[in-house]
Amino acid sequence: MNATCACDDAQGAFAVAGDRWQFAGRLSFDDAAAILAAADAMPLPASGIIDLSGLAHADSAALAVLLALRRRAAAEGRDIVFAAMPPAVASLAHVYGIEDLLATQA
Repeated sequence: MNATCACDDAQGAFAVAGDRWQFAGRLSFDDAAAILAAADAMPLPASGIIDLSGLAHADSAALAVLLALRRRAAAEGRDIVFAAMPPAVASLAHVYGIEDLLATQA
């Protein structure tokens, strides 16, 4: 069953794909708050995997969303990992010194 968050078509969205989430589209300052609010309405993925392979564009606000998801998972006693993190996002995380906070999976 696939369920997509309630985000408008101009921005990216998380979608449930089996036991994981997949992200498709852009995640930037302009749409980060709406994307995070929609994600907060969804149960965390059963596998704990959030696949970012469809992330087409991101800025530093994307890091804020990913960190917010990590905080939420910790508050719920869950672990999450980010799969297929785009190199540009990983590079931003490195520049900000937070790459260790964003557990990734190849």
